[in-house]
Amino acid sequence: MTELTNAEVPVWLTVVATLSLIAAVGCAVWTAVDVARRPQRTAIMNLVWPITALFGSGLWVWLYRRYGRAERPDAVGDDRATSKHPRWASIAIGTTHCGAGCALGDLIAEFAIVMLPVLAVAVGWHHLYEVHLFAAWIWDLVLAFVLGIVFQYFAIAPMRDQPRRRSLRDALKADTFSILAWQLGMYGTMAIIQFLVARPLWGGMLPATTAVFWLGMQLAMLVGFACSYPVNAVLIQKGIKEAM
Repeated sequence: MTELTNAEVPVWLTVVATLSLIAAVGCAVWTAVDVARRPQRTAIMNLVWPITALFGSGLWVWLYRRYGRAERPDAVGDDRATSKHPRWASIAIGTTHCGAGCALGDLIAEFAIVMLPVLAVAVGWHHLYEVHLFAAWIWDLVLAFVLGIVFQYFAIAPMRDQPRRRSLRDALKADTFSILAWQLGMYGTMAIIQFLVARPLWGGMLPATTAVFWLGMQLAMLVGFACSYPVNAVLIQKGIKEAM
């Protein structure tokens, strides 16, 4: 399957994609600096907010500033700017927490198989299929699931005085379906971009070395969030997952 280069994609789209990525990285850096100055009550959220800003950009900065930002350590009172969140915001933050593991896993997997093609071969590329994208999706799912559960574990463990094994089991219960919903939304969006847009219009697939690929991933992550949100709403309502 032919892989496109930046030169084979419309210049204006590459420019838009590049600007979007620069803005997102800027938002992530700003958020990282801010959480360093205003540490979160749950330590893992110090990673969650900057990571999710990589795809959520300005929208996630707004969500963080409005509902997730903590007071400075020397401030008096609760360590959050808003002591009680509206239900939709609590669900959104819980979904964002799940999405951080997915986003980080996808980033690592996409760059890993570019640098180490043997990873793609290890999951069937050339033997079972010729589309490199499928190998990336397999590794995306594996790493997203592992990191998503790790993130959830470190959200649950500090809140509950219980054995580690039970916290791990609770993390699996809390985030398995949420992660799967996120990844399915992401895969569906990237499939549309790759098979129904890139290949018919430009004659090939967008690899992870192009800016437009990552613009597509930003959009796909937002769709993943939308797909995972109702799953998190049910999990929180049933008490399977902690409200953030």
